[in-house]
Parts: sequence; C-alpha cells; structure tokens
Amino acid sequence: MATYHIETYGCTSNRGESREIERALRDGGHRPAPGPDEADVAILNTCTVVEKTERNMLRRAEELADETAELVITGCMALAQGEEFREAGIDAEVLHWDAVPEHVLNGECPTVTPDVEPVLDGVVGILPIARGCMSNCSYCITKFATGRVDSPSVEENVEKARALVHAGAKEIRVTGQDTGVYGWDTGERKLPELLDRICAIDGEFRVRLGMANPGGIHGIHEELADVFARNGKLYDFIHAPVQSGSDEVLEAMRRQHRVGKFREIVETFDDRLDEWTLSTDFIVGFPTETAEDHERSMELLREVSPEKINVTRFSKRPGTDAADMKGLGGTVKKERSKAMSELKMEVVGEAYGSMVGTEREVLVVEEGTADSVKCRDGAYRQVIVQHAPDHGVEVGDFLKVEITGHNTVYAFGRPV
Repeated sequence: MATYHIETYGCTSNRGESREIERALRDGGHRPAPGPDEADVAILNTCTVVEKTERNMLRRAEELADETAELVITGCMALAQGEEFREAGIDAEVLHWDAVPEHVLNGECPTVTPDVEPVLDGVVGILPIARGCMSNCSYCITKFATGRVDSPSVEENVEKARALVHAGAKEIRVTGQDTGVYGWDTGERKLPELLDRICAIDGEFRVRLGMANPGGIHGIHEELADVFARNGKLYDFIHAPVQSGSDEVLEAMRRQHRVGKFREIVETFDDRLDEWTLSTDFIVGFPTETAEDHERSMELLREVSPEKINVTRFSKRPGTDAADMKGLGGTVKKERSKAMSELKMEVVGEAYGSMVGTEREVLVVEEGTADSVKCRDGAYRQVIVQHAPDHGVEVGDFLKVEITGHNTVYAFGRPV
C-alpha cells in the first residue's frame, strides 16, 4: 500500500486511535490520499453510541467499499457488532484499531516513495533515509513500487535531521524500507555513521531507528550495538522482523536471514545494553508453514521474549510468487494467529510488569485520551502519565517518573 484515507466518527478516544493509526502508517512510509476513491486502502473508525449511528456506519461502510480498493473497519461498532458488516455483505476487514497498521503493511517493508521528505508531526520528526530495499521476499508487493535501495548521502540525511531538530522535533524516527541496508548501493554500510552523526546534532532529543531486516543488519550488528551503547540520544530499540522461527519457511519466503543470524543479533544487543526493546514481526500461516514450523515460531517468541510483537496472518498479494502457492485454510491461519497473539500478550505483559516500581526518564511525545500524555522511556517502552496538567507536564517535556502499574502493552508513570 502507498496511500490511505481515514474517516473517524465518535468520541475523542476514537480520534486518538485514528491518530495512532495514521502515525504508524506515516512512519511506515504511507501517505494520505486526497479522498477514498484515490486511496489504496480506506479505514473507517466507527462509533455505535445509538441505533441511528449504527445505521449511518453501515451506510458509510457500503459507500466506502464501493469507492476504494480495500476497506478496513475498526472502532467501537467493529469490536462490538462486527457481524453487522458481514451480514450486510460489506467487503471489508474488521479489526481492532491497533491491528490496522499491521494489516495494511501485511508483513511487507514500509513503502517509501522517491518524493518522500521529512515530516514533523507534533514533536515527532519522521526522517526517511533511503528508498527501496535489497530483498526479494516472495510475499511482498512493495518491491514492485520501490525497487532497489537508493541511499542519499550521510550529509544530506544529517542536514534533514538537523532541520527537524531546529523545527522543534524532540523525537526523530529514522525510517525506510530496510534501514539496515542504507548505503549498500554505494558499496558501504553507512547506518552506524549516520546514527552517530545524527546523535551529535546539538539539542535535547531522542532518535528511534526504524525497521531493519535481520539479513541487512547482521553484517554490522556488532558495530551497530556499539553505536547504541555510546549514544544516549538513541532509544535502545531495534525492530528486526524475523517473520518465522523455521528456516524452511524463511527459505520459502526468500528472506535473507535464517533463525541463527537473528539469534546472534539479539545476543549481541543483550551483551552490549543493560536494557533494550526488541520489536519483531511474525507472519502466521504462510503457505508452506506446517504445524511444526508454527511451533518453532512459538518457541522462538518464548526464547527471545520481544517487548513488541506484530502478528500478521498471511494474505496473498497480487503478482507475488507466494500468491501462486497453495494456501492454508482460513481456519488454520486463524487458530495459529490466535495462539501466537495470546502468547504475545503474555510476553509483552511480563516485560511491562517488570517495570513496575522502577524510576526512569521519559520523553512526552503526544497527548493521550482525557488529560493523559503518552511518553517513551530510554528503551522506547510506552508510559502513560495521567492528569498531566496537574503535574505541569506538556508534550516535548523530559521528566522522571516512577512506574506505578501497567496495562499489558503500556505502563503507568507518576512524575517524581
């Protein structure tokens, strides 16, 4: 996908969720379309407060299904009465809001087109450092749109980062199809140098590295871990999508790594950093995945215990080699996805539970619902500070908090 259209109905909570969806899509290189008829995907964030609202949601869903290439429905009515859309014959995916970005990305690399420039969204600066990738994954349609990696110079990207900082960015998100292969087209692996130089820019801000495929960063993983260890401005966070715990499935996917390389990356960061966040992705139900392959993925998830996990059911993308493979039944994919998603919540809940009782510095990155704000600690874990105005806390502030509790995928912090 390259363009999206979002419509939001209902309360401020829904608007906040749509903002989260849009930020994740923009972070992945997607851009808004002028309207639903020009979008690759339309997202309808629904309300169900009264019966009249339900009828309006159904009518608008029918209209959008006719106007756009793909429709995703989320929000209150999707969660409480998702069957209403199916019974009305509306061709759409009905999802929880936090699953929407994963569905749109479909396990693929982000789509960053040649005309993408840095974006400042509140205090968050999004910095695409390159276009394209060096992979040829059998399931990914993105490569048809973006081609091979094209890397602007380190100096050019540093200047863009400096401009974002001068414009007020407190968090810079370094993005791309595969940040780990930045510079490969020039014969050099330039990511460590780029991160060092961005962190050397004057100012108080944080830097988050975007998705880096294990095959791309394995050759520089020790150097990269050292960059993280010496730069306090870098969030200790890596997004390395493994996609499967089975080497046989990874081969069928044409991924450039095997499980052993992924483990080596994790072990190196474990050695170099006291506390860090591993984010990874799994595609469940790839056509060649057996029950044993699925269990290997479950075992790997338990072993490395990522703090952030994206679970995506395999979906055929037109024109890809995987689209010609005989697929698994929908029931099998659903059962495996459910099992992994349940394990995911256990693993992530343990990570956030371990934070309770600790003190840590956080950056306030955006407003939350009601009078709360959303923050990130040094390992990019999400911390919610409630009653922010009472504490004089605003977006862009750095502050110390005590972690008082958690809600599985985020923690609660009290300013100290």
